[in-house]
Amino acid sequence: MTRGIVHAFRLASVAARVVPPAISLPVARTVGRIAGYLDRDRRRLVERNLRRVRGPELTGRQLRRSVDLVFASYADYYLQSFRLPSMSSEEIVSGFTEEGYERIAEGLEAGNGVIMAMPHLGSWEWAAHWLTLHHGVPVGCVVESLEPPELFDWYRSFRASLGMKVVGLGPGAGTETMAMLRENRAVCLPSDRHVGGAGVEVEFFGEVTMLPAGPATLALRTGAVLLPIAIYDHPGGCHGVVRPPVAAQREGRLRDDVARVTRALAAELEVLIAAEPEQWHLLQPNWPSDRKESTCGSA
Repeated sequence: MTRGIVHAFRLASVAARVVPPAISLPVARTVGRIAGYLDRDRRRLVERNLRRVRGPELTGRQLRRSVDLVFASYADYYLQSFRLPSMSSEEIVSGFTEEGYERIAEGLEAGNGVIMAMPHLGSWEWAAHWLTLHHGVPVGCVVESLEPPELFDWYRSFRASLGMKVVGLGPGAGTETMAMLRENRAVCLPSDRHVGGAGVEVEFFGEVTMLPAGPATLALRTGAVLLPIAIYDHPGGCHGVVRPPVAAQREGRLRDDVARVTRALAAELEVLIAAEPEQWHLLQPNWPSDRKESTCGSA
């Protein structure tokens, strides 16, 4: 079974590189929509997320269409990522537009590294690869460990081939991430879902939940610039948006400072997600009510 999963990802990555985008893109988006209909639990989660962002008035046909777009976008993300190794430098650069890169450059000039706090939006690997190719920026990323471990190892190698240094979430992740920031890297940190370790209670899209304390803690301890960033997909490429830095200075107890900075970051993430919620690839429970709903549904 483990070999089958890893083999399937390898096969998909090869197919993405050899099949022309004019064919692979509509096929991938159709497969994504079908997967969304078959996975009823995740479909309900996506519905809840969209209504949190768009409001309770999102119902009926409009809601169904928006949910379909999320699953199509998720399939598109995999396709775009898997295509990257076969794309030329010119294609990578010409397919990426941005607003706010100067904030990353200014953060790196300070010499303490940059924390790129990101929601699960768009093809972020494209953005990381673009940073390395176009600006010579050393990039690191902290990602959730995958099961089976062989799949995580494959993904680590894949992302390393795009110029990234990869750290898996775990007991040593904080130390390794601080080391990357001391190397003055731009480090991608998924920040819209708490998956273990220290967390902070915040109000996120009108409902209290936990978000990871890591971005704020690292910024406060290292002096790294904390930038909210999102990548949005569009036909033929991506668009990156870099928001102004989240203020991360010590004012009192570390615990209180981490909570304050995390809540400010949560507000920035809301802005970025609300711009394109149909590209928000958050398919796991993220609020206490999600888990309660899942438990009730399985009873």
